[in-house]
Amino acid sequence: MIYIHVPFCRSFCTYCDFYSEIAGDCSMNSYADRLIEDIRQRRDEISNEVNTLYIGGGTPSVLPLSVLSRIVAELPPGPYDEFTVEVNPEDIHEKGIDYVHGLIDLGVNRISMGVQSFDDGILRWMNRRHDSARAEEAYGTLRRAGIGNISIDLIFGMSQLTDSVWEETLRRALALSPEHISAYQLSIEDGSALARMAADGRYVEAGDTQCRRHYDILCRVLGAAGYRHYEISNFAVAGAEAVHNSAYWRRVPYVGFGPGAHSFDGARRRWNDSSLTSGKFEFETLTPRDAEVETIMLALRTSDGVPASYLHAHADPSALSSALAKGLLVSSGTHIRIPEYHFFISDSIIASLI
Repeated sequence: MIYIHVPFCRSFCTYCDFYSEIAGDCSMNSYADRLIEDIRQRRDEISNEVNTLYIGGGTPSVLPLSVLSRIVAELPPGPYDEFTVEVNPEDIHEKGIDYVHGLIDLGVNRISMGVQSFDDGILRWMNRRHDSARAEEAYGTLRRAGIGNISIDLIFGMSQLTDSVWEETLRRALALSPEHISAYQLSIEDGSALARMAADGRYVEAGDTQCRRHYDILCRVLGAAGYRHYEISNFAVAGAEAVHNSAYWRRVPYVGFGPGAHSFDGARRRWNDSSLTSGKFEFETLTPRDAEVETIMLALRTSDGVPASYLHAHADPSALSSALAKGLLVSSGTHIRIPEYHFFISDSIIASLI
């Protein structure tokens, strides 16, 4: 598994605190130079059996095809089982079908598009570059170009988001028939514009009751449409579950390149400095208990859950018995999982076990 982080955007979203810079031709080429140097220096970290490549950000679709092709050329040759690139709808609208054909020529077979909402007022508040019509047009461009596996991102849990507007957003998303939908609850992150808005009273965070209602609507509407809720924030039609992200939840080793990117070799985590030029990084060696906690925490985010034998061996016995008795956890064959109707409070359930 390989992850490439692209730290560029054309503008900054209200809620985002990720490291990013405004894209420019000079900075993008310098980034590619530094990235390629890092890949060459760390080539021994790349497995001989790489099956997924994920280019995320930031906004990877701001990169010209010439820059993307330089980067991909330094990586093990495909085809990959899954090669995902994150895109912004406005970039696809502006660059057109030829750009998407270029992505396909590079080996891309999955697109993750950050739609976030189909309500234009919400999109303006988020400081997104597209409106709902452009998002739908961009989706159509992806399909016409031949992309057969599309994921779209949505956000809920804004205090100004009414239930009816959220349901309409889901209806419009389903009308496109994407293979995959990721939906995330808005959070106020330090350093974001939203954090500043909250601090000076220009935004009031949504309460748990409203967020729970949004989540329940999400589960109900997507479930009725035939989507499998295979991870807390992720839904897919049968067979379209994200291969790359699913491997994260199983703690499969991966290598990450680019500012702020993380890597994991099974025992150690490495994270790069959030800078285009520093080249600095840090390591953390996991203890056996760290590995046990991560295994439980990540697996319980999924609909498959954790092998019952593993959970009984490594979780707090009294907390586990209590959670099973209360229905917060359920046995499913050889595994124990959190039922969907308790996914919303999964953090507290998991915390009690570890």
